[in-house]
Amino acid sequence: MGNHALLSPSSSHRWLSCTPSAVLETEFENKSSNAAEEGTAFHALCEHKLKKALRRRSKRPVSAFNSDEMEEHSDAYVEFVLEQFEKAKQTCSDPLVLIEQKLDLSEFVPGSFGTADCLMVSDDTLHIIDAKYGLGVLVDAERNTQLMCYGIAALSVYESLYDIKEVSLSIFQPRRENVQTWTMPVEDLKDWAENELKPKAQMADKGEGEYCPGEWCQFCRAAVKCRARAAEKLRIAEEEFKLPPLLTDEEIESILPMLSDITKWANEISAYALEAALNHGKEWSGFKVVEGRSNRKFSDEDAVAKAAKEHGYTDIYRQSLITLTEMQKLMGKKQFEEILGDLVIKPPGKPTLVPLSDKRQAMNVSDAKNEFNEIMED
Repeated sequence: MGNHALLSPSSSHRWLSCTPSAVLETEFENKSSNAAEEGTAFHALCEHKLKKALRRRSKRPVSAFNSDEMEEHSDAYVEFVLEQFEKAKQTCSDPLVLIEQKLDLSEFVPGSFGTADCLMVSDDTLHIIDAKYGLGVLVDAERNTQLMCYGIAALSVYESLYDIKEVSLSIFQPRRENVQTWTMPVEDLKDWAENELKPKAQMADKGEGEYCPGEWCQFCRAAVKCRARAAEKLRIAEEEFKLPPLLTDEEIESILPMLSDITKWANEISAYALEAALNHGKEWSGFKVVEGRSNRKFSDEDAVAKAAKEHGYTDIYRQSLITLTEMQKLMGKKQFEEILGDLVIKPPGKPTLVPLSDKRQAMNVSDAKNEFNEIMED
């Protein structure tokens, strides 16, 4: 098996929604992103800590992405898994906990396989727990096709050993304060696998079916050149922006959900065009590549310091405190709390307008709201 299945569980939402996209994506290079590498580091740390908590052998992974934030979130993940383990033990004497479990999905999806972060099998429940370190997209547990794929693959292995009646899907997305579990009866999962997953996977494997743009385009490698997506975005732009100078509140509300995707699509087209011009000599009619603005900087700081001192300039260093994270590491959490706890503040984050489906607590903006309404009424 290669590193990536054409029809992987992690991209299932995409190829189930737009069946020809998987084959189309193979024409584009699969580039790793910084966010993906950070996610891999988070998973490795979670795996290590969970193994240690369950008294299994593990060597701590070393990564450039490790940070205080990642330490805290991986601790919280382990805590969540152990809570589920304790719940499972209440109804089953020997629940099985499988970490980073390889699963074969080829019975339902041609050549497909994947790795579940954590599988917990008990007498009546199969529980799939998936850690997400991403910040950009809020991941929903309800009818999550990636976890349902893991569920059906795990079921075919373990239902002969356990009397599994339901399958629970958990998403643990700490940076979005999103921890949710959704449970479905085994019959529903089998019905979905047979009547939706299997036929659509066969179409996707052959590149058949209709192109269908939607929010699943976000991580599709072919999205930047996809004609169906371009047509959809231009149609939205035409419809929504042929508007009078003053928009009504209703018009703004209808445009808001589309803006981020239209902006992202526009940025992707720009990035693609620039990359083609820079690296492949592509000339776009009416456009040229120019050098952007940059700031001056020293080429060699040690040589600069030496030369300045030789000419009598000694007051050339700025003293600054080490960062809060470094200070906590230096002192240890307990000492840090005792010595500096009262001097640490957490300023409010920058206000951001998000859909109601976002799990974060709404800010109290009633004063500003009243002020705005008064202005509008005047």
